[in-house]
Amino acid sequence: MRGGDFAVDFGALRELIEWHVAAGTAALAPAGTTGESPTLSIAENHKVIAETVRIAAQRRPVVAGVGANATAEALELTRQARANGADFGLSVVPYYNRPPQAGMLRHFTAVADAVPLPLILYDVPKRCGAGLENDTVAELAQHPNIVGLKDAAGDPNRARILREMCGPNFALLSGDDATALDYILSGGDGVISVTANIAPRMFSQMVEAARKNEQQQARQLDEKLRPFNQAQGIQSNPIPTKWALHRAGKIPPGIRPPLIPLEERFHHEVENAARAAGELEL
Repeated sequence: MRGGDFAVDFGALRELIEWHVAAGTAALAPAGTTGESPTLSIAENHKVIAETVRIAAQRRPVVAGVGANATAEALELTRQARANGADFGLSVVPYYNRPPQAGMLRHFTAVADAVPLPLILYDVPKRCGAGLENDTVAELAQHPNIVGLKDAAGDPNRARILREMCGPNFALLSGDDATALDYILSGGDGVISVTANIAPRMFSQMVEAARKNEQQQARQLDEKLRPFNQAQGIQSNPIPTKWALHRAGKIPPGIRPPLIPLEERFHHEVENAARAAGELEL
C-alpha cells in the first residue's frame, strides 16, 4: 500500500516478485493475509492476482488468495482467479461465523465443485476462531480438485498424521514458520511463509535442506530465521513484515487501517530480527 492514500502499489509488487524469483522462492501467493487481503476490495483482489500472473510470466506458479467467510464470495474470487490465470487457489476456513465441520465440508466442496482451479485449504484456527479437524481434511482430500492444505495450526506432528490419512499426493504445507522445519521433517512438503517475505533465499534454502532430510544444515538456517519468526508476533501480521520491508527499501511506507505502522518501541527488535536473517541491508 502506498503511503497516505493506501492505494495498492503495483510498482512495488513488481519489484517484490522479481526479488522472489531471483531468490528461489518456489511459488507466489498474492492476496494472502500478509498481503493485507482482508482489506482488499474484490476488484483489488482480482487486479493483484492478475498482475502477479502477468509479471511472473509462468516463471513461478501463482497460488491466489481466494478465501472468504461467505461461500458465494469465495466462489466469485475463485472463478476470477482462474480467469486471471492463477495456478492454484488458497481458500481459508470461513472466519468469524465459525461453521461446524459439516459446514466447512459444504463450503469447500461447493467451491471445488464449481471451479476447476486446484484448491489448497487454509487452516489457521488462531485467526479464524475455528479449524479443520483431521477427519474433515481427509474427507476433503478425496475431492479431485482439492490438492493440499496450508496448515497453520502449529503442530508439526499433524503432518505425520495427515500424511497417513490423506496419502502421498496431497500437499501438506506449513503455515507456521516457527514449526515449519519440524513439520517438513514429519512428512510435510513445504511452507507458505511470512518470514520468507523478508528472507526468501535463506528460507528457500532451509526448506530445500529439510526436504532432502539434511537436518544439520536445515537447523542451522532455521536458527538464523528464528528471531524473525518470533518477531512476527510483536504486533499483528503483517505489521512487522511490512515495516521491515520498508526499512530495507523494498516497499514504501503504508498499511491499511485498521492496522497501523509498527510502533516505534518495537523498531529495534524487528530490525535486529531481520538482520539476523542475513539478507537485508538495513
